[in-house]
Amino acid sequence: MKKKTFKKIIIEYQEYLSDIKLVRRHYTVEKNANYVFVGQRRVGKTYFMYQIITDLIKSGIKKEQILYINFEDERLLELKTDDLQLIIESYKELFDLKPILFFDEIQNVKNWEKFVRRLSDQKYRIYITGSNAELLSKEIASTLGGRFLVKEIHGLCFKEFLEFKNVKLQKNFEYKEQKYQIIKLFEDFFYYGGFPETINFKNKKEYLSNLYQKVFYGDIVSRYKVNNNFALKLLIKKIAENTNDATSFNRLKNIIKAVGVNVGTSTLINYFSYLEDAFFIYDIKNYNSKFAEKESIKKFYFADNGILNLFLLEPESKLIETLVFNTLRAKYSSENIYYYRDKIEIDFYLPKKELIQVSYDLKFEKTRNREINAILKAKDELKATKYTIITYNEEEIIEIQNTKIEVVPVWKWVLKF
Repeated sequence: MKKKTFKKIIIEYQEYLSDIKLVRRHYTVEKNANYVFVGQRRVGKTYFMYQIITDLIKSGIKKEQILYINFEDERLLELKTDDLQLIIESYKELFDLKPILFFDEIQNVKNWEKFVRRLSDQKYRIYITGSNAELLSKEIASTLGGRFLVKEIHGLCFKEFLEFKNVKLQKNFEYKEQKYQIIKLFEDFFYYGGFPETINFKNKKEYLSNLYQKVFYGDIVSRYKVNNNFALKLLIKKIAENTNDATSFNRLKNIIKAVGVNVGTSTLINYFSYLEDAFFIYDIKNYNSKFAEKESIKKFYFADNGILNLFLLEPESKLIETLVFNTLRAKYSSENIYYYRDKIEIDFYLPKKELIQVSYDLKFEKTRNREINAILKAKDELKATKYTIITYNEEEIIEIQNTKIEVVPVWKWVLKF
C-alpha cells in the first residue's frame, strides 16, 4: 500500500465532508471520549460519523485536522495490518497537525485493535464504526479496555423519519390537518422500516431484499463460513413467522426438520448467534421463568420492520409488535425488556415501570377482554406504575378496578421517543 493512495483518500474526504448537508440524527457524544459505533449494515453509522465531523468543523476545527478512512473503499481491499501505520505517516507528511481520527468499518483489517489501542494511548481522539457485534465486543473487552465508549446506532425512529422527509411537527398537530399527513407517512415507515436509504427508493422492497442478501451472504455466510445456507435461510424465515410467539430452538429445529432439512439444535443456536452478531435479530426472555427456561424459551424480533416484512404475507400483527420492541430497545436495550407468561401473557414488561400489551386492534370483544384482563391479573405481581395497550389506530382511556389503562395508536406512541 503506497502513501500516495492514503494521501489522495485523506484529501478527497476532507473536501467532501467539509461541505456535506445532513439531517441530524438524535444521538449525542461526550466531547473528549473515544467511541465505537456499532449497528446493522446501512443503518446510518457512517452518516452519524459525518454528523460529528460537520459539528467539529462548525465548532472551529480545521477540515485539515479530520482524518477519515472508509475501510470498505475498494482502493483499500488489500490493506494489511502493517499498512495501518502508513495512514498516520501519510497524514503527517501532509499536515503539521494532530488529526482527529475517523475509521469506518475498520474490522475489515485483521488485528486492527492493536493499532487503535496504540493511537489511543498516544492521546489521539478516535471514532470507529463496525457492523459486527461479536468481533467488536470481544476486542473492546480484551484489548481496548476502558479507552472507548460503545454506542449502538439504530435505524431511523419515526420522528427522524419525518425529519428526513422534511416534515416538521406542528404544535398540537394531532388536532390539525397535519395528523392525516403523519398517519399516511407512518404507513410507509410501518411496512418498510427505518433504513435511511429506503426513503430514496420507489421500489423499497427491492432495496430491502438486496440489503438482506448482502447481510446474509456477506456478513453471515461468508464471515462465519456457514455450510448449510438453506438451513440458515429456513431459520430466518421461521423466526419471522413465529415473531411475537415464545419459542425454543428445539421447536425451531423440529419445524425445520418437518420440511426435510436435518439440522441440530446446537447448530441453530450457533446460527442465531451469527444473526445476533450482525444486529439482525434480537431476543427477550420471560421475566417469570427460571434461569434454564429463560435461556431456552424466548421471543425473537427482527431489528427492522422492512426486513421482517420480506418474509410475511399478512404481516400487520407481527410488524406492530416488532416496531414496539425496537422502539423500546433503542431506549432501554433488549437486556432490560422482558415478556411475562404465567397463565396470562404480557407482551412487554419494563421492570417496575410499565406493562405493555400490543394488539393491532381491539374491535373484537374477545381480544379487548384478553388484553385488559392480562394487565389486571399481572399488575399486582409485577408492580408497574403505567399500563398501556398499543394498537394501530385506536385511542381511549380505560379505567377499571382502580387501574388506568391508556390505549394509544402506535404512530402516536412512537413519536414520544
